[in-house]
Amino acid sequence: MSSVKISVVVPAFNEEMLLPATLRSIRAAMSAFDARGWESELIVCDNNSTDGTAEAARAGGAQVVFEAFNQIARARNTGASRASGDWLIFVDADSQPSRELFADAASQIEGRRCIAGGSTVALASDRAAARLFVFAWNALSRTCRWGAGSFVFCESAAFREVGGFSQALYAGEEIDLFRRLKRFARRGGRTVVILHRHPLATSDRKLRLYSLSEYLGFMLKMSFSAGRALRDRGACFPWYDGRR
Repeated sequence: MSSVKISVVVPAFNEEMLLPATLRSIRAAMSAFDARGWESELIVCDNNSTDGTAEAARAGGAQVVFEAFNQIARARNTGASRASGDWLIFVDADSQPSRELFADAASQIEGRRCIAGGSTVALASDRAAARLFVFAWNALSRTCRWGAGSFVFCESAAFREVGGFSQALYAGEEIDLFRRLKRFARRGGRTVVILHRHPLATSDRKLRLYSLSEYLGFMLKMSFSAGRALRDRGACFPWYDGRR
């Protein structure tokens, strides 16, 4: 396969505590691209942080771009707009991809049939609720071919053709993106995949920081609004209220 350039994009809002470990893991994982002779770049989008996120990103060797509007979809899109790679990989600031996961993504890229993909996830938690959540999400992810927002890889041209992440949504934007990517892939005789051999290690902090009653309230609001609450920043508080 001819040379490929990979752009890894990390959206980050007040992530100075977890970002350094994330960037170290990404740097180590990017050796899977180096082994293929591919170029790569690492971009952090500082999403209007009030802590030392930008400084931590620069210390970790990343290019830093700034997005003033606090929204995950917009932060990812802003990072992607600065990317020069043929393929984009989005990794959340509280996640640590392995070299093996990046190598699996590279193999899909080399195969040329895949247009985008995601990964199953693993949480560092022994809590029964966490294990149940991960099991249910991973099964749904593989069945529906929906990628978790914490790890998404996509051909840059396809990402831009379908319009990127929807900036009308404050949560669930990754599922919306995968729905559009699957339709786009079918039209071109290509596919979307969910990698599962090396799950993405990601933080369980949302399960630790929010109570069951808070999550039930969030789910009920989503259900009764038929998803319209996903367009309301206040309703999507687990992503935006700043708890860390």
